[in-house]
Amino acid sequence: MPRRKRTPERSSYPEYSESSASKKTTAEQFDPIDGLFDTYANNQSGMIESEGIGALCEDLQVDRADVRILILAWKMKAEKQGVFTKDEWRRGLKGLGVDTIAKLRKEIDLLEKEVVAPEFFEDFYSYAFEYNMKEDQQVDIESVCELLNVVLRPAFPTQVNLLIEYLKVQSDYGALNKHHWTSFFPFFKQVRIPNLQNYDDSIEAWPEIIENFVEWFKEKEKNV
Repeated sequence: MPRRKRTPERSSYPEYSESSASKKTTAEQFDPIDGLFDTYANNQSGMIESEGIGALCEDLQVDRADVRILILAWKMKAEKQGVFTKDEWRRGLKGLGVDTIAKLRKEIDLLEKEVVAPEFFEDFYSYAFEYNMKEDQQVDIESVCELLNVVLRPAFPTQVNLLIEYLKVQSDYGALNKHHWTSFFPFFKQVRIPNLQNYDDSIEAWPEIIENFVEWFKEKEKNV
C-alpha cells in the first residue's frame, strides 16, 4: 500500500516579505525631529548654520536677533554661536516635547516667560555671554551692548540705556570678560538709579568696570 504523503505543517509565524520588512524598518527608524533637522542642515557640514538658521527664523516668524532664538540655543545647550549640531537639536526639541515647526513656534513663545523665572534666569544670563565668547574668552563691546539690549533691557531699561551709553564712550575696554558680564545683573538688582541707593564701594568690592561706570554716571548727573 503506497505511503501517504504528509501535508506540510502550516507555520505559525506570519509570512515574511522583504518589502514589508523593509517598510517596517524604515518607519521605525524615521524620527520627525531628525527629519526637521535635515530640512535646515547644510548637506556638507551636517549642521544647521547661518543660512539654515535664517530659514528656521523665517518659519518660526521671529527675527534672528530675537531673544527667543537665544533662549532656544540655551535649551539646546548649543556650544558655538550660529551653529546647531544634530545632537544639540535633538536635545532641545526633545526637551521641549516638539517635533514640528508649528509646535516649536508655539513653544518658543512660552520660553520667554519661563526664562525670567529666578531659578532659570541666572543660568540663561550666564549662557548668553558664553555663547557669544570668542577664543580669547571675551565679547567685544558692540556685541555686549546688543546682549544687554536683548537680555536685560526688559527688566532694567533705564540702567541698560545708561550702561550702554557708558560702554560706547569709555576707552578702557575694547571687550569684556565673563566676570564683567556677571557683575551687571546683581548691580542692577541691588543699586537704584538715579540716586545710587545701596551703592557703597567701601562695603562691597564691585569690579573696576562698575566703579568706573558709577563715577561716569555721577559726573554725568552733575552736568545735567
